[in-house]
Amino acid sequence: MIRAKNLTKFYGGKRALGPISFEIEDGETVGFLGLNGAGKTTALRILACDLRPSAGTIQVGGMDVLAEPHEVRKKIGFLPELPPLYMDMSVGDYLGFAGEIRGMSKTDVKRRMGDVLDITDLREVQDDPIGTLSHGFKQRVGVAQAIIHDPKFLILDEPTRGLDPVQIVGMRKLIQNLKEKHTVLISSHILTEISRTCDRLLVLGRGRVLGVGTETELAVTESEIRSVTVTVRVPGGDDPKAQIRKVLDGVDGVSDVGDPIEQGGGLSFVIKTTKDCRADVSRAVVTAKLDLIKLDYSRGELESTFLRLVEGSDGGN
Repeated sequence: MIRAKNLTKFYGGKRALGPISFEIEDGETVGFLGLNGAGKTTALRILACDLRPSAGTIQVGGMDVLAEPHEVRKKIGFLPELPPLYMDMSVGDYLGFAGEIRGMSKTDVKRRMGDVLDITDLREVQDDPIGTLSHGFKQRVGVAQAIIHDPKFLILDEPTRGLDPVQIVGMRKLIQNLKEKHTVLISSHILTEISRTCDRLLVLGRGRVLGVGTETELAVTESEIRSVTVTVRVPGGDDPKAQIRKVLDGVDGVSDVGDPIEQGGGLSFVIKTTKDCRADVSRAVVTAKLDLIKLDYSRGELESTFLRLVEGSDGGN
């Protein structure tokens, strides 16, 4: 478990963080979400024992970060926003070096190396100089150095920064795999990545905690009309669009049905609702003997919740 109480950080007379308090259970994947300058990086650097807080207490795995920083570091793997890579070293040599400076023996490093290369999909480039790799591979090397010593806690600061769409999907899959063995903390301002990878969110603004909980819990107080995207396979008949629209219009809580878009062999409708009516929509579509392909809240829900929480907050990290 990670437990922070009244954690605060000042740079000179400027407050960069806090006071904030939070707890993270073992096995959770928690996203630190906020605008640039919200305090995300400062918080994660303190958790990684890379930065001392100005005030407050923090425990990682039952150990006091301030009293036992060296022992805490053994339990933590840290990928900073700019990975600490040596461009002239090969991937394998660098990971060996990263393991040894964390106290691993050469035998232990060799035993662990194969698993790490497989987890991060780096085996094909293990003999290549890091400087010759693409940005996506370099980011994977950064993750590999963070897990070489098999830490209990893994801290990733903006792991998808600068990646192209294909690389982002690959990094997302990697994080999903890492969740199985590690407690993972991720910093990001990219809402979709946080939404798809994290169990719980910690929203920061101007160095303070603005909200904590799952995406659904944070949206509970959201009074705006929600949007639901529903995709139905195109049915037979003279006017399939009107047929589907009639079914959706009849669902309790649906206030508006948008014009459909042809997508993936079906018709995709964005419907405005005054409540969570996904179950009702699903039942209505199936009862009408139509094929439901996809049903989910649109990505705009987390965006509106996030904007509501950070409204009026600005700052610099």
